[in-house]
Amino acid sequence: DFLKPIHLYEPLHRKIFEVAGDIIRMGKIANPVTIKTFLKADEKVGDMTVSQYLASLVSNAVTVINAEDYGRAIYDLALRRALITIGEDVVNIAYDAPLDMPPQSQIEDTERRLFELAENGRYDGGFQSFNDALALAIDMAAVAKERDGGLSGISTGIHSLDSKMGGLQRSDLIILAGRPGMGKTSLATNIAYNIAAAYEGEVQSDGSMKAKNGGVVGFYSLEMSSEQLATRIISEQTEVSSSKIRRGDINDADFEKLVA
Repeated sequence: DFLKPIHLYEPLHRKIFEVAGDIIRMGKIANPVTIKTFLKADEKVGDMTVSQYLASLVSNAVTVINAEDYGRAIYDLALRRALITIGEDVVNIAYDAPLDMPPQSQIEDTERRLFELAENGRYDGGFQSFNDALALAIDMAAVAKERDGGLSGISTGIHSLDSKMGGLQRSDLIILAGRPGMGKTSLATNIAYNIAAAYEGEVQSDGSMKAKNGGVVGFYSLEMSSEQLATRIISEQTEVSSSKIRRGDINDADFEKLVA
């Protein structure tokens, strides 16, 4: 599911990959006979016709046992080409920047393109086909079925929230709003702690780690230092007053809770 037609270098290979995927999704067999009907009959690949080229692809195909590894190699090369394109654009625009594009705007545009490349495997945005979106939705449902609690997203550890939101989704921007002193930071730190505490990872075929439950959490605060946040989390989990922790006004029983 990580490899898309856009990741292939040759336009004809992109078309073949796209057609083969559509045929498979329809529950049919993708082979040179079924694929060639969706390609231009008069298209040439060197001295070969499309039919001859498809036949040569099949005859030269390697075993499918390591298909994912071969797909990863194609995907990685596509990312490298995209990085080269972005780098060349940065240099060219920096040398001959339009008047209405100050350096800060160029930096922001480059950051956006790099972020999209890291997230989606492509930097130019664009539309996503319904078939791809449908496949992602089905994958999300499968993950929810396998995950503890049956959520499509990451559990916050707070059942009332999970029942309404279905967990935290990758594309979500969730804003916790309220008056001062209403417990916004407390809620956020509880959610962060619950997700981190529930983390279970599994090694993928490419050696990377994938979260099976929970997740790795990064917490940024403009109001509190890391020590203050840690103190608040400890206080919430041990039910020992944070003010007592800061003053050192704790008895032996409370201290045992903190270091347990």
